Amino acid sequence: MSDLVVLGFDTLDGATRARAEIWKLENAYLVDVDDAVVVRRTDDGRLHLDQSVHTVALGALDGFWSGMLLGTLVGLVFMNPLAGFAVGALTGGVAGAGGGALFDYGINDHFIREVGANLKPGTSELFVLVRKVEPGKVVDHLRALEGNPHIVQTSLSSEAEQKLRQAFLAGSG
Repeated sequence: MSDLVVLGFDTLDGATRARAEIWKLENAYLVDVDDAVVVRRTDDGRLHLDQSVHTVALGALDGFWSGMLLGTLVGLVFMNPLAGFAVGALTGGVAGAGGGALFDYGINDHFIREVGANLKPGTSELFVLVRKVEPGKVVDHLRALEGNPHIVQTSLSSEAEQKLRQAFLAGSG
């Protein structure tokens, strides 16, 4: 089961840098991440969500390849594989992009917007859905980042959340 941790940052790019650090830590096998989303509120008050997984692009790519293969096979039956290839790839790409736009992977976008609604202009938050983690090592890396990282919300037990909050506060004093 995965746990959600929302980290807040006093800077606009703090969450983006933290997500990059999380990916480095995942490559070092210190954390196993399901999803990581950066939410930023720019100085003009607009809220921006930067997804890790772009479902529209993935859907379009998957649809392109599937449509291309199916179109070529149908084109072979009608003695025109090139036309089948082109029509299949185009149709599959458009259908895949449409399907990807309707699909929500990982953390629910509505929930992210609800929590992000409290962001002040010029600040950011990182939503991380974690399967496994080495908390001490990961917190040490994140605490070293600019932007005063702090816990906003978690799905952890009260005791685990309190330990995590204390770990972040230990480095700020």
